[in-house]
Amino acid sequence: QVQLVESGGGLAQAGGSLRLSCVASGGTFSANAMGWFRQRPGKEREFVTAISWRGRTTIYADSVKGRFTISRDNAKNTVYLQMNSLKPEDTATYYCAVCLYGSPSSSATEYKYWGQGTPVTISS
Repeated sequence: QVQLVESGGGLAQAGGSLRLSCVASGGTFSANAMGWFRQRPGKEREFVTAISWRGRTTIYADSVKGRFTISRDNAKNTVYLQMNSLKPEDTATYYCAVCLYGSPSSSATEYKYWGQGTPVTISS
């Protein structure tokens, strides 16, 4: 049974940093792109960032470009999201997901496994 478990969320101040982790188990995903999505209060789930299976290609939503960095460690079946210069509008539940393909995608429909999410709250 595939499981994705996110961790690292919590409360931070505006301008601060958080690092999220997502550990995948129940399968091998070194050939799959991985992504992070988020759902802000009262909003639909939105794409944040994704990374190719080898980690050579990354894509970011404009809202986080230059502030967030995605990385992965295939030996540990883990993907990371380093979030810097956090803003109150980054407050959301963050989800990691396994992509159907090896190339990163911003479309949620191209992801097949999802974690339960980790909440992030940024205070001003």
